[in-house]
Amino acid sequence: MRILAVDPGSTSTKCALFEDGRALFEKNIPISDEERAAFSTLLEQLGARCAAISAALAEAGIRADSFDAVVGRGGLLAPLPSGSYAVNEEMKDYLRAAPRGEHASNLGPFIAEHFARLSAAPAYIVDPVSVDELSEVARISGAPEISRGSLVHALNQKAMGRKAASILGKKYEECRFVIAHLGTGVTIGAHDNGRITDVVGAQADGPFSAERAGGLPADGLIRLCFSGRYTEAQLREKLLSGWGFLSYLGTRDLREILKRAEKEPRAALLLEACVYQTAKGVGELAAALDGDIDAVILTGGMARSEEFTARLLKKIKFLGRVIILPGENELEALADGAARVLRKEERARRYPDGGYI
Repeated sequence: MRILAVDPGSTSTKCALFEDGRALFEKNIPISDEERAAFSTLLEQLGARCAAISAALAEAGIRADSFDAVVGRGGLLAPLPSGSYAVNEEMKDYLRAAPRGEHASNLGPFIAEHFARLSAAPAYIVDPVSVDELSEVARISGAPEISRGSLVHALNQKAMGRKAASILGKKYEECRFVIAHLGTGVTIGAHDNGRITDVVGAQADGPFSAERAGGLPADGLIRLCFSGRYTEAQLREKLLSGWGFLSYLGTRDLREILKRAEKEPRAALLLEACVYQTAKGVGELAAALDGDIDAVILTGGMARSEEFTARLLKKIKFLGRVIILPGENELEALADGAARVLRKEERARRYPDGGYI
């Protein structure tokens, strides 16, 4: 069983080949700011990204038509239940229109389909960021015209929830976790017996991160919206990839930020603020689960930093057990989701209604 997994991100395209669950090949193909600037829209990057993956596979001696399935990271789709989804025209049409915003993960289904066609194999996405399992009480916002929704790193959070449950000798569906994905964007989920029932998100009410603003004061955001300085599309882009550490310090690299924080008071303050806001989000969702949790799980790229996690642990250790599972782990999680479908352990879902195929 050979599965190609692809994860397009804002600064790179990650891909890996798994055979019967074992990684045979993995490559992180960087994309510079200059290369991205050469394209006016996200979808214009598709050909270049596919060509780069093809070149990496050829260099490794891997035929691009030798896969039993190809799976891509899902993008900013309409709200849907968790699971593995077959790529279809409705999914691609929605991502072309991008009503929930442009994000590199929107390319995932298109890349997966491109390589799946070469192998006459199925193309899937697994647990996209638009997985929405919020409880009814969590949807109430305070304004009847606006409901709270979910945009969360569901893929990695659920995969790490399964791994942490295994560490505890339990099933993921039997556990209550607060899981913080600490990456380019920070999202935190309340996992209640297999469902993400509430979230603190990178675009709505969460902490700022490498290049995302997180939650902003509503009054200030309203003034900015009507200031004439930005169009709606420009503001959406700023929220996703133009604010956060990048706008304050000119870098999104946590290693550089940590070094600068040793000498620059402003960098030190911003680092403290990021930790502070992240800890607040973890505590908020622990309260949403009545404080009855099996563990807090820290994952994502920033969880590799012992200094960052030590600062965060100082603030959240009162909550009980904290399990650190660093890295994004998304390629493995994608391949595992596709493999569960191929082994008939799960049924593939249909977009957009979430019904089983």
